[in-house]
Order: sequence, then structure tokens, then C-alpha cells
Amino acid sequence: MSASDGGTGSIRGADTPDDGRRPQNSPTGGVSAPGLDVPALGYGAANVGNLFRALSDDDAWAVLEAAWDSGIRYFDTAPHYGLGLSERRLGAFLQTKPRDEYVLSTKVGRLLRPNPDHDGGLDTANDFHVPDDLRREWDFSADGIRTSLEESRERLGIERIDLLYLHDPERHDLDLALAEALPALEQLRDGGEVAAVGIGSMVSDALAAAVRSADLDLVMVAGRYTLLEQPASAEVLPACRETGTGIVAASVFNSGLLASSEPRRDGRYEYGQLPDELWERLQRIGRVCAAHDVPLPAAAVQFPLRSDTVRSVVVGGSRPVQLRQNAEYAALDIPAALWEELAAEGLIPA
Repeated sequence: MSASDGGTGSIRGADTPDDGRRPQNSPTGGVSAPGLDVPALGYGAANVGNLFRALSDDDAWAVLEAAWDSGIRYFDTAPHYGLGLSERRLGAFLQTKPRDEYVLSTKVGRLLRPNPDHDGGLDTANDFHVPDDLRREWDFSADGIRTSLEESRERLGIERIDLLYLHDPERHDLDLALAEALPALEQLRDGGEVAAVGIGSMVSDALAAAVRSADLDLVMVAGRYTLLEQPASAEVLPACRETGTGIVAASVFNSGLLASSEPRRDGRYEYGQLPDELWERLQRIGRVCAAHDVPLPAAAVQFPLRSDTVRSVVVGGSRPVQLRQNAEYAALDIPAALWEELAAEGLIPA
């Protein structure tokens, strides 16, 4: 499948090796969740919600058009991203495309309500360059989950949302999420409101607890299963194998550290500076990639998809060239010897 085909595949198709790994030159050939085919490469639309820097409407449209033209057919957003701006911009774009040709996911758990303290400022405390005339209110109740879905439909201008994630449950109340929010998501799926449900989180413990406590289709693992580090391997991946839950890997560039073949020592890591031990690990990975003439970002995009539990990799980007490049990285033929050497050096799981 070429980068422009935009198709999806089944769990074990004719072109899928017997070990369950996807062909490395198939950036959009996806794997099924129950009731939903998820393309293997997706776009995470936080950037078109003005994450880190402001984009004009035209600039945001150009980014989304580049994603589409590159063959990307899975788009993920959230009310949190730009206080609804990401949903509005993504929805306006996708309304121009055939509805059966893409998969759309958004998130619940935070409702957007008027901010009585708005004084003309921006939401930069949350890294979004948008007016803070709205505020986020946590609501994990069944009514809150349904209200969030309905309000996302309105902002998107699209009735059919395929996949619904509970967003960052550990940041509010994980016990409440397990007791109320996840059952509410299951009810929405069982009632036909969405095709699949899950959670999105950067915390492995929260992901594993949710997988073992609820009947989830997919979980979005943000930054916890990457070429640089794989803490999700300890609990999340085994839990997903036991339950048949798929994984969508996000933040695969580790805050941008893996986005260049020549990473910088002062690069951002999570919410602080890069620890010395990870910098040394990153340099070792970079040397192996260079020895095999493989761009580090290409290995970063493709690594998660080598796991039998990972269904899709979601990448971001605020410039069209980044989306085109990421699709090329996803389609690049990477020799097996690269993975073998990384495993032999203990840099990735064997």
C-alpha cells in the first residue's frame, strides 16, 4: 500500500507476516479493533489547536491537507486542545472529505465552560496560544461523558465519532474513572453511539489499571512506548495482550528528541530537562541508526508498530513538510539488522 492509498487492513491480512508485524512500507494499512479499522498512521491534531505557537486558519488547513495528501486517514483531537479550537478546525476540514474514508477520535473527561476570570489573556499555562475565555472542568460522571460527546459533535460539525478516549484520568481521579467514566464509555459503545472506546494517558499504571478493569478496545499510550524508552512494556503491553486491547502509540518522538537524526542535548523531555542516562541511550540509538543509514525519526515512527499489540502510531506536526516527512518515514524500508542490533545492545526489547 502506498502512502496515498489511505486504506485499512484486517488483523491478519494476506500481506501481514505470520509474526503479526505489519509490512514496514505500509503507513496507512491498519489493524482492526472490534467494529473499527484503525489506520496504522494517524495525525494528532493538538498543533492545529495552537499548541506551542499560534497558527492561522489557513496554516492549520494546510497542515491537515498535507496529512490527507500523505495518506493519513486517522485523525485524533480533544476538547483540551486549544479549548475546542482543534476540534473546530479539524471538523471543518474533515467535512470536505468522504466520511467513510477516515477514522475520527476525540476525548472526554474535560468539559469546556465560560471562564469568569478571563481578562483578555491566553491559555499559555496549558501551552495553547488561544484566548482563555473558556476553562476546563473535570467531569467523569455518565452525564458528563455524554455531554462531552455531544459538545464535541457540535464543535466538529460531524455526528459520527468513531473512537472515544477518556483523557488523562489519573490527573483527576483514577478511582472515579474506573468506577463511573469507563462504564459510561462502554454504554455509549454498546448503544451504538461510537464504534470503540478507551483511555489516553502518559502514565503506565493508569493505563494498565484501566485495561484490566474495563472492556476497552484501544488505549492511547503517550510517550510510554517509544524507541527511546518502553516503560509500558512492563504492565501495559501484557495487560493488552491478555484482554485483546489494542494500543495507539502517541508522542513517539519523545517531545521532539527523536524527531531529528541529530538530537540536541538541550532538547525538551516531558516537562523538564533530559536526564543524563536517557541522553546517553539516545546517542547510542542514534549511532546504530546511522550505521544502518536509517534516519532516527523513521526508526522512531516504525518501532512501536513492531509490537503485536500496537495498532497505530499517531504523530503531530505544525507544518505541512513535517506531515509529508512523517509519512515518508512510516513507509521507509528499514532493514531487520537495525532492530536486531538495537535489541542485542539492550536498547529495545528482544
